Formats: sequence, C-alpha cells, structure tokens
Amino acid sequence: MEYRIALAQTAPRLGDIDANLSVASDAVRRAAVEGAALTVLPELALTGYLLQDLVPDVAMRADDPRLRALANDAPGMLVAAGFVEETDDHRYCNSAVLVRDGEVIGIHRKVYLPTYGLFDEGRYTRPGDRIRTHDAGAPVGRIGLSVCEDFWHASLPMLQALDGASLLVNLAAGPSRAPGGSAGLAAIAGWHKMQDTYALLGTVPIAFCNRVGNEEGLTFWGGSRLIAADGSTVVQAPLWEEALVFGSIDTDDLRIQRYGLPLLADERLELVRRELDRIIRERAGIDGAEWPE
Repeated sequence: MEYRIALAQTAPRLGDIDANLSVASDAVRRAAVEGAALTVLPELALTGYLLQDLVPDVAMRADDPRLRALANDAPGMLVAAGFVEETDDHRYCNSAVLVRDGEVIGIHRKVYLPTYGLFDEGRYTRPGDRIRTHDAGAPVGRIGLSVCEDFWHASLPMLQALDGASLLVNLAAGPSRAPGGSAGLAAIAGWHKMQDTYALLGTVPIAFCNRVGNEEGLTFWGGSRLIAADGSTVVQAPLWEEALVFGSIDTDDLRIQRYGLPLLADERLELVRRELDRIIRERAGIDGAEWPE
C-alpha cells in the first residue's frame, strides 16, 4: 500500500505561537488537498529556536487544545510538529508531537541536547528519558519520532527500528555555520550520509524535516528529505527557502526490503545488552557482584 508524506519546510517566527500555528495550519490544508497521510513540520516549528528566557512563555502542555487542533483542517491526517512542552512537574522539553483528529498519538522529548559549538540547549530545556515508537495505524504503522541532535546518536534511531518502527520521523532546526560555503555544504553532506546509513541498516524509511530562515544571526538550511528503506532519496526540498514537498512510501517495498536484507531480524539483542552492561560496569568501576541482574 502506498501513502504520501508532506514535508513542510517553514521559517518559524521567534516566540510568535499564533503566527506559527497559522503557517502550520496552512501547510496542513495544502497537504490535505494533495492527499498526504502525514505532514511533518520542523523542530520547534510553533515557537522558533533561539528562545532562551522565552521558554516558559511559549511552553504548552501536551494536552493543549492548540496542539490537538493542528490537524483539524485535515480529518484523518497525521501531523508531526515541534514545540516547547511543559511537563506536569514543570520541566521544559524540546518536544515533538504527533496528532490526528484532535488526539495526541505520541510525544517525544529530545533526548540529546547539544551544548557544543554554537548550541546551548541544555541551559534552557531538559532532556527526555524515553525512546519509544507510536502506533499510527494503517497505512503508516509505527512511527519513531526524534528531534535533530537525537539522530547524531546511532542508538536512538536503531532502537526505534528494533522497536518496530515502520517510519522514522526526525524534526530538525539545523543551522549552517557558513551558509553556501564549503564548510556548510560539508555539514549537509554529513547529514545525508547519516540518514542514508540509518535507512539502509534499519531497513526503514525516514522523513526528515528541517527549518529555514534567519534567527538572531543563525541561518537554517532546510533541505528536508524523504528517504526510502534502501537508503535512496524519494524527494528533497530546496536549500534556504520555504517549501512544501511530497513523496510516497510503499509498504510493500518495506516488506520486500526486510525480506531481502533481514538485518533487524538477525540483530542479537541479548548479546548487545550483555556487552553494554559490561561497558557500563567498566566505565563506572562497578564490580560484577554489585551489578543488578
């Protein structure tokens, strides 16, 4: 069975939730006209990225009616979007939400917060502590949500693939240190190599949506992509400009790919766990007798 995915490569306005919700709703309506089963928006699409002390002002609870209404203009469509989440215990997380027909299907809280180079996320938001997949029903199946830096740690997308994901969705706000220059283009090439490898080794398609625009001196490069389970590019959005692009995934292709390349089925999880336990013990200097079974 074939289904369509829309990648809405937007340029959020910093701190302006109403304006960003309007842009998101417009993208959803346009995607619905084109028959998309899923529309993906970027990391922090509803708030902008360099929020710093604005975080508490723009944060929303997971049950906020504005989140639930994201897909109201497109009955039956799934919508994934990035926002700042305030948890019940007043933690603030860089989160991705998956909604359909006024219902929250899943939430992912960014696990890896970059604090190197030009990044300082760990100062303003707290990391998530769960890696899960979410059942979106036919035809999409189980979705593994992640946010930007999460994809630079191979364990997260591979755990989601092993947890039954039939689609990985990565929401990003990837800035370029040298827009249009060789260093910036090299960074983009690194993203491509990583995504293609995860798709091939996880035998799982990937929907990557990266924002564009300028914010407080940062330029975001876009280049959103849909990648098939064999690592080939289905569709790619342009660099530096807003765009809404569409691509199709065929569930039969995924089935055949996993039959011909049964990497997930052959993975020896019990061996991996045993070796991870050993590495953790050795790093922490814990004697084997002290380690709980």
